[in-house]
Amino acid sequence: MAEKDNSHAYWKATIRLLTKILIIWFMVSFGAGIIFVDVLNHIKLGGYPLGFWFAQQGSIYVFIALIFYYAKKMNELDRQFDVHED
Repeated sequence: MAEKDNSHAYWKATIRLLTKILIIWFMVSFGAGIIFVDVLNHIKLGGYPLGFWFAQQGSIYVFIALIFYYAKKMNELDRQFDVHED
């Protein structure tokens, strides 16, 4: 029974992490690139409107950062629940 509880806790933590990452992904790609683009375009970054920058380049940088963050956090979760690979 303890193994089942441990497995349940592991997947709950994994789903929680994925939910957070997907919310950030949605806010950056859809929010900053489409919904809030008019508001963000009043701010300039390198001479370009910020909304345009997010739609063209900024979201890619955030996505790459999310990949590294996900890998780091999953390694921590794997070690915490003793399911890591050596």
